[in-house]
Amino acid sequence: MATLLLAVIVAALLFDFANGMGDSANAIATIVSTRVLSPMSAVIFAGILNFIGSFISIEVAMTIAKKMVDPDRVTLQTLLAAMLGAFAWKIFCTLRGIPVSGSHSLLGGLFGAAVASQGWSVLKWPKIIEALVAMIVSPALGFIIAYILLVIVYWIAYTLSREQVRRTFNLLQMGSSGYVAFTHGTNDAQKVMGVIVLALYVATKNTAVAAGMPEWLRVTDISYIPLWVKFACGIVIGCGTAIGGWKVVKTLGMKLAHIRPIEGFAAETATGLTLTVAAILGIPVSSTHTITGAILGVGAAYRAKSVKWGVGQKIVYAWILTIPGAFIIAAALSLVCNRL
Repeated sequence: MATLLLAVIVAALLFDFANGMGDSANAIATIVSTRVLSPMSAVIFAGILNFIGSFISIEVAMTIAKKMVDPDRVTLQTLLAAMLGAFAWKIFCTLRGIPVSGSHSLLGGLFGAAVASQGWSVLKWPKIIEALVAMIVSPALGFIIAYILLVIVYWIAYTLSREQVRRTFNLLQMGSSGYVAFTHGTNDAQKVMGVIVLALYVATKNTAVAAGMPEWLRVTDISYIPLWVKFACGIVIGCGTAIGGWKVVKTLGMKLAHIRPIEGFAAETATGLTLTVAAILGIPVSSTHTITGAILGVGAAYRAKSVKWGVGQKIVYAWILTIPGAFIIAAALSLVCNRL
């Protein structure tokens, strides 16, 4: 069982890395495509802020740990299947340049593995419904805020010279890109923290396993996140971001809409604001969905014809398939893992 606990932690961190790698585009796609920062500088910048952001708040982690599935009915085998299923779906899409949601992948994996081993009653529907509604609303909110913000910014920029606009928004986009990276850490690193804390809680409840566990691994209160868990999740997601999912960066930054520093600033600021509200409320929304909606919003405000709506349509299809896809993979793995 101790080996099984280690396997769950490793699988969770693998997903954390893949999530950082795939979601690096959320923070750096626009700043790279507008050439405000070089690709290497952008990913290092975002990776550091991902790490710092992971230490702010624990509301999202608590949602994953105890408000989505019944923590007293989950097993380590279930959590291992959940993380392997989420990881498989996320890395498959990232390597093909498809910007899918880490949140959707994780929740789909968790739901699929839990249902396969414990039945539908293990799910906590009120919080699940709240999260699913938020996942639908967040890209629309990103679109609306980005559209309105860009119109306001255009009005302000009209009074400036072209050179003043360039210098001003190059600097502002540095801040907005960092804001997205920071809030991405606050949201996405916490999701994996929640899974690891749940695994430690489950292991601690098992008398046979707990007897051989060192004190720093034991979690008797599921609302407590050990400092080492925060560090591990923050470092791993930061490293994943620093590696960067370059195919996804190209899709979001270059294939979806025409982006200049002024549009990049509006899209990133809208995304950061949405993610901040979600983190405060403890709702695990998708940063990928939000930034995509925001990019479509600024593209529509700049010139609707400049948006490659066909690319956006393919991304939407991937979003729709993510929860069912991760659910099915994790459910199948759960049947295998529960024989361990």
